Amino acid sequence: MNFLAHAYLSYDSEGLLLGNFIGDAVKGNDFLNYPPAVQRGILLHRHIDQFTDHHPEVTKHLELIRKYFGKYAAVVSDIYFDHFLAFYWEEFSPTPLDAYAESIYATIQSNDALLPVKVKEYLPYMIRGNWLYGYASMEGLQRVFNGMSRRANFPSNMEQAVEILQLHYPEIEAIFRRYFPLLETEVKGWISQAPEGNSIPKFS
Repeated sequence: MNFLAHAYLSYDSEGLLLGNFIGDAVKGNDFLNYPPAVQRGILLHRHIDQFTDHHPEVTKHLELIRKYFGKYAAVVSDIYFDHFLAFYWEEFSPTPLDAYAESIYATIQSNDALLPVKVKEYLPYMIRGNWLYGYASMEGLQRVFNGMSRRANFPSNMEQAVEILQLHYPEIEAIFRRYFPLLETEVKGWISQAPEGNSIPKFS
């Protein structure tokens, strides 16, 4: 669910971006149905998730918030990390966040033929609500969490996620500060070793 982090960690590669963006919606060997450049992005998405799921700093974060969100703790954790990435965006990119978000939406929309049904369902909500930009503010976060809470299959308490973030803000920010540079290093290493290729066939 950390869409901004997955986009940022694609490092301006269209193929990596598209695969990274749709990665949660592509299961098992279905990634083989996509062009090689997108396959690479899907595999990167999976590598990021695996690295994150097993990292001690993330485990520490989940232990802190699981009592509030139960099985949705990992989802909330992802969005909390996207908040800090968005809030401190100028430290990571020279492109203003609002312009960056618009470029991401445009790239995803231009590859509509490759988007899974699940992505096509939530993409309009993301663009209309400008989630990627909204992660930077508490108001934007509240809108995102309210929508996710309404769509959750089980009681999630996600409508309280902003309040919980504010309660533990310094501690969660410190975890992000320690963890995210390690993730960046891991991703850059993976990209340098993975097969090359960035062209995506265009469909009418």
